[in-house]
Amino acid sequence: MNTSLMLFSPVITTTISTFPFPKTHHNTTSLQSSRKQHQGWIHSTSKFGNFLDLKSKYKSEALDFDLPWHHPSDRSQFDVIIIGAGPAGICLAEQVSLYGIKVCCVDPNPLSIWPNNYGVWFDEFEGLGLEDCLDKTWPMASIYIDDNNTKYLDRCYGRVNKKKLKEKLVKGCVFNGVRFYKAKVCEIKHHEFESIVVCDDGTNLKGSLVVDASGYGSNFIDYDDLTLTKRNYGYQIAYGVLAEVDAHPFDLDKVVLMDWRDSHLRDGNSSEVPTFMYAMPFTSNLIFLEETSLVSRPALSHKEVKRRMVARLRHLGIRVKSVLEDEKGLIPMGGSLPKIPQNVIAFGGNSGLVHPSTGYLMARTMTLAPIVASSINECLGSTKMIRGKDLYAKEIWNSMWPIESRVAREYYTFGMETLLKLDLNETRQFFEAFFELKPYYMKGFLSSTLTLNDIIWLSMSLFAHSSNSSRLAIVTKCTILFAEMVANICRELIR
Repeated sequence: MNTSLMLFSPVITTTISTFPFPKTHHNTTSLQSSRKQHQGWIHSTSKFGNFLDLKSKYKSEALDFDLPWHHPSDRSQFDVIIIGAGPAGICLAEQVSLYGIKVCCVDPNPLSIWPNNYGVWFDEFEGLGLEDCLDKTWPMASIYIDDNNTKYLDRCYGRVNKKKLKEKLVKGCVFNGVRFYKAKVCEIKHHEFESIVVCDDGTNLKGSLVVDASGYGSNFIDYDDLTLTKRNYGYQIAYGVLAEVDAHPFDLDKVVLMDWRDSHLRDGNSSEVPTFMYAMPFTSNLIFLEETSLVSRPALSHKEVKRRMVARLRHLGIRVKSVLEDEKGLIPMGGSLPKIPQNVIAFGGNSGLVHPSTGYLMARTMTLAPIVASSINECLGSTKMIRGKDLYAKEIWNSMWPIESRVAREYYTFGMETLLKLDLNETRQFFEAFFELKPYYMKGFLSSTLTLNDIIWLSMSLFAHSSNSSRLAIVTKCTILFAEMVANICRELIR
């Protein structure tokens, strides 16, 4: 599900040594025992082979586009320098430049096509005017709770055409006068009325405001550590393939949003970190398949995720003939928000916009881009120069994170922490209740559009729809988490 959820700049333009990449589950004894459990069963269906031995046919692509490059000999100052040419960076550059603001977007490879697949809800992309950037849509979504219980969502889902989307956003940037510079950023120096972005080729880019949209792992952003308890990341881990198959059992008019069935594991995986499969069926012989750990701490290893995917596909009788694309996903979820004020504005994956309970980010980031751009324009003013950085940082930050959104994020983080406490059967019960909610609440939760009143009503409705055993699990396992959420909400309200 990682591809349906994430939006981050795939090219990290900063060193990542300071980013808290997770330790993985590495209980060698349990993994060896698990392998022994499944060994005979897997060999009995060996005619389906191990698709992991197949090499991906994917070759990296780049836009065939004549970008307006910034030349080092041009020593003029920019109003805004945006680090990162991923979806977040390009989208914000386009929106900021609409105001006549002089923008430079710096990235090691500005023309590269993003390597990850992205899935989005159609109505969200339609609201952004980007529905023409979807290359496939499914009228409905299905959720397999277990072997005997399937839910259906009457909400259209689409796969993003990465090339079309980047080309459309880049064209907007070019039309508005955005300049591009091909380099990696290694340092940012701040002075009273300007900031200097130092590139790895020795070039210095001068600007009034620097925005870091380089994705997870940036070491230019400081994070808030004022929560009452240490705010650790949860990690969404996934492995996916776009594959040619002999056949598959899924309806072509439905995306498989979640498949929690575990009959492919002989003894089930209720005692382990649960995983599900996400699938986009394009034709009867072409499908995108992805095994996903929704959230874990420490992170489930990609090796274990792949092992479960092999077992699942064999159980479903899906034989992979060739792999057109493959990808690994790692999404940090939850964690602390960036510290405010500071001299660099975070935007996208490094700004806390990832939905802590689901990992969704793309549509929300693109929805916020014009709002943040408008705030940047107001802060720059007619002089196009920043004065009083504490003031502008708070103003821009509050446009991205108004108090209601920060409070809502505490609730979504509580949802993530709750999922971390649940085993597979309890997770199934949770989602069975969740997908019984009214569409308004489901849509609002997944899209981060609920008001505080909505969240209260959603919580009561979710508790009402839950089974007695699910209620008991939440009450016994999450009481302390709930108290911490309330404390953090109070902190945000008086901040």
